[in-house]
Amino acid sequence: MPIQLSFVAVVVTLVSLLSATQTGASVVHYPPTSTNINNLTFALNGSGAPGIFNSSTTPNNDYGQYNWCNMPHVRTREYKTPSRDYNLEYVEVIQRHHKRTPYASNTFFKEDVSWSCDGQGPLYGVKSCQLPQITEGGLEDAITHGKDLRAVYASRLGLSSRLDPSTSKIRVTNNQITSQVASGLVKGLFPGSSGIEALIQSSSSDSLEPTYSCSKANQLKSTITTGSPTWNDHLTAAAALYAKLDAISGIASQDSAGWHSSFDHYYDNMSAKQCHGKTLPCNLNSTSPCVTQEIANTVYRLGNWEYSWQYRDAPESAQYAALKYGAWVLELQGHLQDRISGKSSMKYFHNIAHDGSVSPLLGFLQISKMVWPGMGSEIVFELYSKSTSSHNKGGGSQSHSSDDGTRSYSLRVLWGGQPMETSTPLGTLDMIPVEDFFSYVASMVGSGSDLYAACNQ
Repeated sequence: MPIQLSFVAVVVTLVSLLSATQTGASVVHYPPTSTNINNLTFALNGSGAPGIFNSSTTPNNDYGQYNWCNMPHVRTREYKTPSRDYNLEYVEVIQRHHKRTPYASNTFFKEDVSWSCDGQGPLYGVKSCQLPQITEGGLEDAITHGKDLRAVYASRLGLSSRLDPSTSKIRVTNNQITSQVASGLVKGLFPGSSGIEALIQSSSSDSLEPTYSCSKANQLKSTITTGSPTWNDHLTAAAALYAKLDAISGIASQDSAGWHSSFDHYYDNMSAKQCHGKTLPCNLNSTSPCVTQEIANTVYRLGNWEYSWQYRDAPESAQYAALKYGAWVLELQGHLQDRISGKSSMKYFHNIAHDGSVSPLLGFLQISKMVWPGMGSEIVFELYSKSTSSHNKGGGSQSHSSDDGTRSYSLRVLWGGQPMETSTPLGTLDMIPVEDFFSYVASMVGSGSDLYAACNQ
């Protein structure tokens, strides 16, 4: 049975951050690597899907491949342990929820697909289902995700089978699907727990989802999309594809619900079906036309192109990501600093969020190859300590005195279970001096007061 979650309010992010005193930001955009993902010609006219879209299972030999239904995450088989000189001190995970039904706004007026909703039985027409809702398959993926994380980190961090709130925390957003995933994740990660408390922030100022007010970020989003010739040209170039999709779905070509401002709606509608082994949609007024796999693959390629443009390729994308997700990154930095200083005994912190959370974080870190983060996408921040002598402080890593000498700190960031490759001067985020990461954060967002001022300029 899913674990029942109770919630604890936390201090509003922007208020708590205003006491920071770092200098202002100076954002530099480092363009991503050129691949088929951000090649619009290939997105429109290429072939195949940009990964797996029809199963949560990725064969072991292919693990690490993009799987929209269940993205690769940390697990024992692929995990690389640093040398014995390093001691794992703290881990913070942020992930997208696992697979679900489509959002109500992404369904057609008439649907011919049945969904089995937990506790409700098979319901025909997704509008009878709770939209969105984590499916049985998504809950199973969450349990497996938790088990895999436990297999890697429980022994390394000394985590018990029960969640100890003095050393481990779970955080969710105000969207109930993150709490649904938390129930499965905790069952695998802390199997001895019969109930937990999950942290949650105010729905109007949540840094994790995020929902805090930032008018400048909204302006930049418009500049990147509706105000961009590149964005508008890609929609024009896809007119023939839209015509085929509209003829099947019944969506008006001049709709006002966003079906033609991006491929988000069609992407979600079809990928949700395929991830659950369901057929692609047909026109209910006729046995044909139907969405072919070729059409669906083109939508998937274009969807990934759109995310790469918004969060990495557009010249304004780095500044947008910094404003959009800067509050959460500052919280992360605070967690790392508190662990280093000894102020905190926290060892493990797990955030369950959305593609709208993971995407700007990837943009903030300026990952070298951007994709649309699929179900269960995971970024892991690992803080390591290393004992050093007073004469050799480990190549410049942040050092602190301890009872057994001087200790330096390094950071490793994992994406899909492996060190993240970025386009920034930090390069691959594999055991980098933690103060180098803090310096990068300062360059992107400055302090909490800097972020507040930048959002409201």
